[in-house]
Amino acid sequence: MTLERKGAPVLLRRVRPYGGDETDIAIVDGVIGEIGAGLTAPENAEVVDAGGAIALPGFVDLHTHLREPGREDTETIATGSAAAARGGYTAVFAMANTDPVADNATITDNVYRAGQEVGLVDVHPVGAVTVGLEGRQLAEMGMMAAGVGRVKMFSDDGKCVDDPLVMRRALEYATGLGVLIAQHAEEPRLTVGAVAHEGPTAARLGLTGWPRAAEESIVARDALLARDAGARVHICHASTAGTVELVNWARAQGISITAEVTPHHLLLTDERLGTYDGLNRVNPPLREASDAEALRAALADGVIDCVATDHAPHAMQDKCCEFAAARPGMLGLETALPILVDTMVEPGLLDWRGVARVMSERPAEIVGLPDQGRPIAVGEPANLALIDPTASWEVVPTDLASKSQNTPYGGMTMPATITATLLRGRITQLGGEVRW
Repeated sequence: MTLERKGAPVLLRRVRPYGGDETDIAIVDGVIGEIGAGLTAPENAEVVDAGGAIALPGFVDLHTHLREPGREDTETIATGSAAAARGGYTAVFAMANTDPVADNATITDNVYRAGQEVGLVDVHPVGAVTVGLEGRQLAEMGMMAAGVGRVKMFSDDGKCVDDPLVMRRALEYATGLGVLIAQHAEEPRLTVGAVAHEGPTAARLGLTGWPRAAEESIVARDALLARDAGARVHICHASTAGTVELVNWARAQGISITAEVTPHHLLLTDERLGTYDGLNRVNPPLREASDAEALRAALADGVIDCVATDHAPHAMQDKCCEFAAARPGMLGLETALPILVDTMVEPGLLDWRGVARVMSERPAEIVGLPDQGRPIAVGEPANLALIDPTASWEVVPTDLASKSQNTPYGGMTMPATITATLLRGRITQLGGEVRW
């Protein structure tokens, strides 16, 4: 089931596809009809003067927590979709660690339907790998893949599928279904009680350390399991320089492995933890500057495939407490592109075509979305994000579209503004105003 909400014709004047020369883009029936300077507006078209904004394919987020069902006090599919639209996203993948867990077709189909009803962004449910995220029994992957939601990716994110036999069976089963297993790489026996990166900062602050090996040992193990199963595996939120080296090594062996990095692991380090502010607690933890530098280089080189937000809304009481008791996670949908501009574009590590690659094209390819991450060209779906690279804005947590306010960026000035987002030709947000 797909609800087609194609808007009226649209003419975008003075846009710069991929940061190139100014031109116009005419959109009819949700598809790019013409590209050229001085186009005549289609009949009954809404004309938007983009003022020289950069046009990129709409962004695709492989890692979003929308909290519905179960924690609608922190986020809903509607509020998360609004945040996504304001961040330039046209597709998001909603993780399975809801309450109840999305480990059956009833839940995943309902998540998909709810996203369709909201209509601001394509919401793709992520199915759980194991029943209840308990890591013991495989969930009904085949039924979820065949359901209304057509689940394309499975993950126990929030928990690692730490039993190697269960993970091997999941990879084998996924190969037969043509779906992807995304692993939260964390050896739980190495992270008991851990809340911060294991290093000098954690030692000085008296926080239990989280070693890099907890992530890297699972990445290495799963690469070998994927090799033997002839399967694909995707690594969620890579956070260490060692993970970069392991992914690069696995690729050299012909292993089908992909990886994502979050904006916060590109920008922030464990030096922020000195205030014991729970807003800075994430899973995996903020690492050292050397790790962030390695992740930025790997994203530029293509070793890390894409950026994924790990958008994780939490209630105030789950963050305003002692650091060790704070729930891990932070908001990410509305700040992802500005952080990428700050860490990758302005230093010259990526140009705007590179941004399209890591925010749109590669994530769509990884999960096999045929109508997302497409080139800006005549005949292609009009899924677009328009960006003013010269504008800056201050992050005010209460002004964000999310139902929660757990962002560590409050008061920070961000470069670049998403001025408009279009989903199959329908304007979902313009000037920060969401069009429901």
